[in-house]
Amino acid sequence: MVDKEFWDDLQWGEQHHTEFLKKYKDQWVAIHNKSVIASGNNLAGVGRQARSKTGKQKIPLIYVECGEHIYGQG
Repeated sequence: MVDKEFWDDLQWGEQHHTEFLKKYKDQWVAIHNKSVIASGNNLAGVGRQARSKTGKQKIPLIYVECGEHIYGQG
């Protein structure tokens, strides 16, 4: 079971997707206390970093997709 903090952090991350595109384009980000605490291209690695930093097992992980690989450029 996940706690309210998880859902709050997930919602915060979704609301800040546009901002994340500038720094974390096509990367995974881990969010804790409404802050990005880990990022990278490897989902498992980002999850490990986040769990190590927080001691929590359940942390929101969001993929910051730019969409270029789907829609192309031009």
